[in-house]
Amino acid sequence: QVQLVESGGGLVQAGGSLRLSCAASRSAFSFNFIGWYRQAPGKQRELVATFSSGGSTNYADSVKGRFTISRDNAKNTGYLQMNSLKPEDTAVYYCNADVSIARWSTRRNYWGQGTQVTVSS
Repeated sequence: QVQLVESGGGLVQAGGSLRLSCAASRSAFSFNFIGWYRQAPGKQRELVATFSSGGSTNYADSVKGRFTISRDNAKNTGYLQMNSLKPEDTAVYYCNADVSIARWSTRRNYWGQGTQVTVSS
């Protein structure tokens, strides 16, 4: 089994920045970081930023120009740089990746446990 471990969340004032990280808890035969999602209280989980199968990036309109997604699949990690944060960015942020633990194992989709981002006005 493998877990995705997120870090970097916290409390920040509006206009500030945070950098989220997502790392696999163990080495993997293959790791494909897909992206970041978030869920605010009383709302459904929504896409924040993802990589397409071709490697291009996709962003929610609400974060375009402020957030930047990146990844290092060789190091089993993904990142989300968040600048110019707004109170409406407050949510639990989840990372998502496809992981195969060994050459003979089936690739499975994993979610992180979530990290809280709170932006004060």
